[in-house]
Amino acid sequence: MSDTQLTVTLSGGGIDDVRTVVRTLEGVFGAPEEVPSNEHATVRTAVFNSPSQPTAATEPGTGADRLSEPVTVTVQGTPQAVAAASETLAHAFTTRDEGSVSGDQEQERQLRLVP
Repeated sequence: MSDTQLTVTLSGGGIDDVRTVVRTLEGVFGAPEEVPSNEHATVRTAVFNSPSQPTAATEPGTGADRLSEPVTVTVQGTPQAVAAASETLAHAFTTRDEGSVSGDQEQERQLRLVP
């Protein structure tokens, strides 16, 4: 199967919160092309390239107790990648679904992760 790309945009929270979210997604998508590192940015982006269709992690994580502030996460990619990312984040954090948009071959979903 062809590569699957997932773009993750994060706002809110500190850099440690953002890194916690990215590490949670690494279990499903592997390491991102670049780990967000700018401590002063208000919006951070991570791009994951997965060699196959991802599936969500089945074990609930413990990420919720590691966030210090709410983080808004927008995931964009194939329907399978967006579903896997959304399910993975919902298992690891307390989430609020803030909406989604579907296109022909891409989806976008916004989640609010709360401590």
